[in-house]
Amino acid sequence: MSDATLTPAADRPAATVPARRPRWRKTLRENWLHAVMLPLALLWLSPLVWILVTSLKTQTEVFDQSAGFWPASLTFSNYPSTLSVAPFGTYLVNSVLVTGSILAGQLVTITLAAYAFARLSFPGKNLLFTLFLLQVMFPIYAIFLTNFVTLREMGLVNTIPAMIVPFVASGYGTFMLRQSFRQVPAELSDAARLDGCGHLSILWHVYLPLVKPTLIAFGIISVVTHWNDYMWPLLVTNSEGIRTLPIGLGLLAKADSGADWPRLMAGTTIVVSPLLLLFVIFQRRFIDSFMHTGVK
Repeated sequence: MSDATLTPAADRPAATVPARRPRWRKTLRENWLHAVMLPLALLWLSPLVWILVTSLKTQTEVFDQSAGFWPASLTFSNYPSTLSVAPFGTYLVNSVLVTGSILAGQLVTITLAAYAFARLSFPGKNLLFTLFLLQVMFPIYAIFLTNFVTLREMGLVNTIPAMIVPFVASGYGTFMLRQSFRQVPAELSDAARLDGCGHLSILWHVYLPLVKPTLIAFGIISVVTHWNDYMWPLLVTNSEGIRTLPIGLGLLAKADSGADWPRLMAGTTIVVSPLLLLFVIFQRRFIDSFMHTGVK
């Protein structure tokens, strides 16, 4: 027998056990991004929490510093009283109609324009695309006057179409979708063309299914922008029957009577709730669109 076999176990050198690192370091290394994003998320949520809490207070509690942050009792009556101040039902229908019509028109125009700029060749293509990008560079308020004069000449002032027509095309949306179309392999459209598909069939069956995240992201941006638009509807409308929700909120903050903050925050909650719900439903596709949409 060998000497190693005859050596007693007590005389053998103990195996070296590596020192274990503290568990909190491993946890921090794996979740450091969450530790950074959590304070930012709380900062972003703080205005929404303040709006919701204020909408459940009384007018006295809002200005009483000794009342504390939370209401003594939940005043849900602020919501029905807010809806009685103005015809918010009519404003809601108008907002849905205007925002939905703008989105539908934009999806059609940006899809056709983006496909033409991405996959077709025609004279003046680069110049025309540059003009589309110039639209993004100009602030929307810079063209309010010309748009208003044009609508007045067309006899559309103080109508629902007056809030829709100037926004049925989008330079930003065209650029965003063009970049997504350029990432689709050309071999897919070539194969579809060999099968006898025309441009519209290729667009519908090949390109659009592959750029759904981009379309959803643009749709969310468009809905939020035009749902919250206040200046343009106020400029082109002057009757209660065709105004939108943001103008209705302005009625709760009249300068002569002072702002009724609980009602104003209740109205704000009503206005922003559909947008928050929309983002929660489509947030994954919204994030995916910016992860996969690049500039070539």
